[in-house]
Amino acid sequence: MSARIIDGKKLSTAIKAEVAERVAKLKQTHGIQAGLTVVLVGEDPASQVYVRNKGLACEAAGLKSEIIRLPADTTETKLLALITRLNQDSSVHGILVQLPLPAHLDEHKVIETIAPHKDVDGFHVSNAGMLMTGKPLFAPCTPYGVMKMLESENVSLRGAEAVVVGASNIVGKPMAMLLLAAGATVTLCNSKTRDLAAQTRRADVLVAAVGRPGIITGDMVKPGAVVIDVGINRGADGKLCGDVDFASASEVASAITPVPGGVGPMTIAMLLVNTLEAAERSANISL
Repeated sequence: MSARIIDGKKLSTAIKAEVAERVAKLKQTHGIQAGLTVVLVGEDPASQVYVRNKGLACEAAGLKSEIIRLPADTTETKLLALITRLNQDSSVHGILVQLPLPAHLDEHKVIETIAPHKDVDGFHVSNAGMLMTGKPLFAPCTPYGVMKMLESENVSLRGAEAVVVGASNIVGKPMAMLLLAAGATVTLCNSKTRDLAAQTRRADVLVAAVGRPGIITGDMVKPGAVVIDVGINRGADGKLCGDVDFASASEVASAITPVPGGVGPMTIAMLLVNTLEAAERSANISL
């Protein structure tokens, strides 16, 4: 069996085109230009790339994009004051503080300072709680993107066995909640899971989100499973690779996401969707 490729790049392009149409309509009918402000603290090279890509995607879709760059030694007081000001700015519909932050800044406190209705990353405890109850204001962008990919492939989740490897607050936990809400029976694995392969071999839908290159190999995949690789790692050869050993897993799975070109482009696409929806809510447009 050779798995079909789930093309995140192609799907994200379609979603961004739809966002651009809605952005233009919002501006034309309500005079509102959806706006995202990204705050970058420090000089982390990967973060700078991510922030630049987010800004370019916003501009291409017609959203107003602002990037605020702060030095690595910015005090917590100064950063929280900036976020408070952005909370009060009606032209800013989405606020994103790029993670990770320098060690002296309290990541939790920073995220909790963002107004929940502008928390387009979906990380605020209020939004996490609403996701838990099945009524999220914003779903975190990466799990949201994965759900869109499964939807595009017509994957039936009701009654399916779904296994998520990785229990982070950003991907693993919200991923499990979204799959649960869609009717799947969900197993959430973490670094302490005793026999990981025994869990993954049960999965009709397997989501790998650990950040360890090739941790999922073909012999750990149930024949015919749909495999979603969220991991973005740098291999020994310097090339980007995922958490899944693509060569072996693609011989067993029915469908699989590549790295790069899979989940990554979807994360940015869903950030645009969340920002647009925040702007539409500000105009009292029912979603």
